[in-house]
Amino acid sequence: MNSARPLLLANALLTDPAARSQQRGGLLIRDGVIADIGPHLTAGVVGPDIAVIDCEGQILAPGLIDMRAVTGEPGAEHRETLATASQAAAAGGVTTIVCTPETHPPIDDPAVVDFVLRRARDTAIVHVHAMAALTKGLAGQEMTEIGLLGEAGALAFTDGARSVMNARVMRRALTYARDFDALIIHHTQDKDLAGDGVMNEGEFASRLGLPGIPAEAEAMLLERDMRLVALTGGRYHAATVTCRASLNVLRRAKQDGLNVTASTSINHVTLNENDIDGFRTFCKVSPPLRHEDDRLALVQAIKDGLVDAIVSDHNPQDVETKRQPFAEAADGAIGLETMLSAGLRLVHDGSLDLIGLLRALSTRPAEILRLPGGTLGKGAGADIIVFDPDVPFVLDAAKLRSRCKNSPFDEARLSGLVSRTFVSGKQVFERS
Repeated sequence: MNSARPLLLANALLTDPAARSQQRGGLLIRDGVIADIGPHLTAGVVGPDIAVIDCEGQILAPGLIDMRAVTGEPGAEHRETLATASQAAAAGGVTTIVCTPETHPPIDDPAVVDFVLRRARDTAIVHVHAMAALTKGLAGQEMTEIGLLGEAGALAFTDGARSVMNARVMRRALTYARDFDALIIHHTQDKDLAGDGVMNEGEFASRLGLPGIPAEAEAMLLERDMRLVALTGGRYHAATVTCRASLNVLRRAKQDGLNVTASTSINHVTLNENDIDGFRTFCKVSPPLRHEDDRLALVQAIKDGLVDAIVSDHNPQDVETKRQPFAEAADGAIGLETMLSAGLRLVHDGSLDLIGLLRALSTRPAEILRLPGGTLGKGAGADIIVFDPDVPFVLDAAKLRSRCKNSPFDEARLSGLVSRTFVSGKQVFERS
């Protein structure tokens, strides 16, 4: 299809989470942006110079923005490349990926930021942004050059799945980040308290004979960070809150007016510790899957706006690292291609409405990261998805587009598939 030709997506259920609106109609794309939208746009009112796609009543919404994905490149291309990650993203309705700095070498130098962004422009079919390391070598001891990395294009600063345990280093990073108006995204898990734990601490871990990680390992470090945010005035985002104790800390911080936001992973709002039964290593993630009460509390927190966003926490792991005894297997699950379908579970069971889910998957990530997207407003970039929320399927992980197949939803019954994905007005995915 000629991308220069105007395109009308007609006969769609237009769902704009930014405006919290839903109406039937069409959307006109011209020169890569949304030129018009509304019920007045039908196939019969446009001229022959405009191409028309009939969406057959399916939902049309902004593309998803995934704030947290491990892409592997450079250095771990056997796990994932920017190209394969983008193919998986497009098939899952994700039009923007924000990749973590856990590469080889890590993204702690402006040259590596530049490499990732150039490589993405050459090989990826969706937008790709890079987060830079918060500390050199992801070692947690010496702060990176936040100013220079930001100038090179780093969108935010994080040590990925590693926590900065040194409070003085964290304070200094928050102070410098404040001066550059930069965002710090932190994974909160006290590694000393977590010890050699491999799953959520509790009765179920005891029954499986596995060492547990207490929820306090997350909440205590988050509490420390909130005090440092109050001290420094920095911008802070909690990468993956997973338990009720953390939600209490986050609630107090927001009530106190601190500049903090938070996300949780799709795994933690759709799965719980019981899914590990049978020692399923594809469900071994960090932080670990929690108790069902924690999952329900997280869903309610998204509904209330206490937790701002949902991320895929996409982390490809190969057979050698996952086909191990549970305690020895690597943490991580893929999620780019299944995030929307898994999230629709919450819509189908009445836990969330569709607007609330899409706000957490697109609008709020765009706002937090100060990216375009997450809206169907006129003049916005045409990063758009069309999907049927009700089509049922059984997930076959072998058919997923990621290089690794470590999906916690393998053989799960899901509903909802993306039909088309557009990035800057260009169709990059169509389901056959």
